[in-house]
Amino acid sequence: MTVSSDLAAWALGLRREDLPDEVVVAARRHLLDGLGTAVAAARRGAAEPAMSVAAGLGGPPEATLLGRGVKISAPAAALATGTLVHALDFDDTHAGGLVHATAVVLPAVLAVGEQVGADADEALVAAVIGFETVCRIAGAAPHAFHGRGLHATMACGVFSSALVAARLMGLDQTTTVDALGVAGSSAGGLLEFLATGSSTKQLHPGLASHAGILAARLAAAGANGPDSVIEGDRGLYAALADGHADAALVTADLGVRWETTRITLKPYPACQLMHAALDAGRQVLPLDVSDVQDVAVEVHPDSAAIVCTPDKVDPRTAYDAKFSLPWSLAALLTDGEVTVGTYEPDSLGRPEVRSLATRVQVTEVPDARVAADAPSRVTVTLADGRTLTGHVDHSAGAALDAKLAANVGGAEAAADLAAAVEAFDLPALITVADRLAKENR
Repeated sequence: MTVSSDLAAWALGLRREDLPDEVVVAARRHLLDGLGTAVAAARRGAAEPAMSVAAGLGGPPEATLLGRGVKISAPAAALATGTLVHALDFDDTHAGGLVHATAVVLPAVLAVGEQVGADADEALVAAVIGFETVCRIAGAAPHAFHGRGLHATMACGVFSSALVAARLMGLDQTTTVDALGVAGSSAGGLLEFLATGSSTKQLHPGLASHAGILAARLAAAGANGPDSVIEGDRGLYAALADGHADAALVTADLGVRWETTRITLKPYPACQLMHAALDAGRQVLPLDVSDVQDVAVEVHPDSAAIVCTPDKVDPRTAYDAKFSLPWSLAALLTDGEVTVGTYEPDSLGRPEVRSLATRVQVTEVPDARVAADAPSRVTVTLADGRTLTGHVDHSAGAALDAKLAANVGGAEAAADLAAAVEAFDLPALITVADRLAKENR
């Protein structure tokens, strides 16, 4: 038996009655949050290249292009939806695997589910299969993909999207294993955007979802793939994670330990690796930044390598700022909050924020926990010598209600979307999300 064959057997055999209540609640919560971030991105035009290309790809009218009200092929729709969910970097995170789970699960569930006419139970089961798959594959190699310059969300997300598609398409186990094998050849997602401030990372979940659905279709058409694609000598972990993985963890306690319940909502539309520092920074507010002499912040070394490099003090683009701990912390201390508006282009050039960012001193503090779940401390030294300190043991995450309302345009819109997700009637859910995505703020 291989990881792929074990995953496929579990996924194809899972039933709605096998899901504990807390797993169902968690799955609905994260799908709702993902729809909210997609709506917010659509209203801001944050994913226009993907939306335009998806519309141009066209194809048979299988799935809805959210915000455009037209139907296109399921793979093309998933490309757009995955990019929408992740475009603002406001979608959820599984700390153990450092992956944005919903961004690669929701697109496949919506697109293939709409294509095949999946009922509420089948769509919900497929979503849980996707959540467990991406979180487990990434979690078995903590920070190993990022350490090699790869985005774990895309590297692992192709497998979850393929498995979601295979389940919804009704593929048998042999064909599903082939789909996973084919999907592995699309695993990737380079982090080189960190060096330039470009926004290619926005596309990674959409590309993963698109590739996963294509892999399932290719397998259904007769293409085969290696069943050892994950743990093999030239498989995912060996090639893309430098072999730093425990493949047995992918399928350990399947159906007993549910990673779906360990995904957290983002309170800030920025890289998860600096959320603990921002939480700690909030504890010293309110603050008159004109009185601040310097700011010291303690972070995990793996976080520092991504969000605290010297070039991050003066972000080149709005997307670059989302991966700058010094600048984001300075913005928080200046404004008292970090919101989607913090990263609008006209917010970047503020001299008071840049000045404070240059006075943020970073200390790397090793911790046994993964970077996304590690503690942080912020110490602000004032001009008169007094110090203010904030400390958190880990990022607290966000409450859904307020975040959702802000993303979709108010409490009434949020209630409409929440009711659709609770029922999980895909046609109704998609109709509501499409309508909200079309509305202007």
